[in-house]
Amino acid sequence: MDFQAELEQFYNRYHVDLIRAPEGFFYLRPRASTLINRAAMSEMEMLVGKVLCYLYLSPERLAQQGVFSYDDVYEELLNLADEQKLLKAVNPRSTGSDLDKAKLVEKVSGALRRLARIGMITRIGDQNSKKFVISVSVFRFGADVRAGDDYREAQLRLIRDGEATAPNPTADTEEQAVENEEDFAEGEE
Repeated sequence: MDFQAELEQFYNRYHVDLIRAPEGFFYLRPRASTLINRAAMSEMEMLVGKVLCYLYLSPERLAQQGVFSYDDVYEELLNLADEQKLLKAVNPRSTGSDLDKAKLVEKVSGALRRLARIGMITRIGDQNSKKFVISVSVFRFGADVRAGDDYREAQLRLIRDGEATAPNPTADTEEQAVENEEDFAEGEE
């Protein structure tokens, strides 16, 4: 790849490794002494990322010329996972009401907005458009288990390699509050 050595040297001064995945995309892996802030994704963002990876590989992508909508992601998520479990993940006291379903839709939309901010999807049309194309970088969500590894071993390997962190409930709640505030501010624009 052109300029890979120069980019590696550039990121090295920030104590970050530039990694090229087998699928052809690049990502940054921070070291313990990194000067760049780390950001952890929520479970919903990772789940939506896996659904995007699935959609990227689906035959529907060709039929739709690679363009998907928020509704497509939501429908595919419901096809792949149990709706009641998703509702319980969003709200442990969920009763399956319309309000709970609306909250799930809101969480999926928030996850898609965050994934758009980090370049996993690219919106088509105006900023309020709910249509997008999926970037090849979504394979990052499938990379951890592509060899058919046991999910616990894969998770431990990712934590050991510094690509994932053990969940911190307090920090997750604070981070989610900041992200929700950012999403709310985006919705007002």
